[in-house]
Amino acid sequence: MRTKIALREKGVEFEVQEEDLWNKSELLLKSNPVHKKVPVLIHNDTPISESLIQVQYIDETWTDAASFLPTDPQSRATARFWADFADKTISFEGGKKIWGNKKGEEQEKGKKEFLESLKVLEAELGDKSYFGGETFGYVDITLVPFYSWFYALEKCGDFSVEAECPKIVAWGKRCVERNSVAATLPESEKVYQQVLKLRQIFGVE
Repeated sequence: MRTKIALREKGVEFEVQEEDLWNKSELLLKSNPVHKKVPVLIHNDTPISESLIQVQYIDETWTDAASFLPTDPQSRATARFWADFADKTISFEGGKKIWGNKKGEEQEKGKKEFLESLKVLEAELGDKSYFGGETFGYVDITLVPFYSWFYALEKCGDFSVEAECPKIVAWGKRCVERNSVAATLPESEKVYQQVLKLRQIFGVE
């Protein structure tokens, strides 16, 4: 989703090839032989793996539109730090500790870790519109795909993200007002229904 948002922010047209992750295509295996996972961005017949690397590549390749990163090196380094923090702490695996467990000690631990990380990010966001200030940028693109997962995690974990991190939820709503984000993020209810299927597959229900 990060890659789609970045491309749309830059006004770049693109084609999407959906993958069956239970039966991976030869194109995927050839394009990403090391990790064998999506997303893969193919530009000028060259595959580029890992979504954060793809976002940086898009930013450096299509320079007519505004950059996702600040101009000065210190601010760019700070943005990369927070993007890396968000990528490592607000993740599919982190969310799985909530939706992938029944109510109990393990799920409570997952909720605690998730909310602690969100609160750290909320403190960095502060009263700014976006993580970069008034400009939607690299950290926002990194984190906002998980906004669509909040509802599913709340339902499975019986908690409220907005009650714990109201500024993060307000930021997410602000991001969804952007065409690039609205056209990319799935509906929260659809994510929740998919999570319910995953819970059945993993024997949680």
